[in-house]
Amino acid sequence: MKKKTVSEKGKKSEQEIEVKSKMSADIFDPHRIIRSPLSTEKSIRKIEFENTLVFVVDPQATKQDIKQAVEMLFKVKVAKVNTQNAFIGEKRAYVKLATSSVAADVSADLGLI
Repeated sequence: MKKKTVSEKGKKSEQEIEVKSKMSADIFDPHRIIRSPLSTEKSIRKIEFENTLVFVVDPQATKQDIKQAVEMLFKVKVAKVNTQNAFIGEKRAYVKLATSSVAADVSADLGLI
C-alpha cells in the first residue's frame, strides 16, 4: 500500500473539478442565493447615500454568486460586493451598484422605500 504524502492529499483530479463546476452552473438559481432584502435604518441610509443594497443571502453563496444573482434578478450593474457573517447565523451582502444604476429605484420596486 502506497503512503499518501501531504501534496497528494490535497490534490483533486481535473475531472472532479470539471464535474463540480458543470453541476453548479447547471443549477444556478438566483432566488436560492438571495433570501430577502434587509430594511433596517442602516440599510436605508446606505440606499440613499451610498447607492448600496443590503440582502440576506445563503451562507454558502460566494461574492461572485451574489453579484450574478443581483444582476440577473434586478437588471442592474454591480460594482462591488461585501459580505458579513452575522452572529445569528445569517450572511449579509452589501451590494454597491454602478453609477449607471440607482439603488433607490430598485428598493422602490422591492417596497423598501
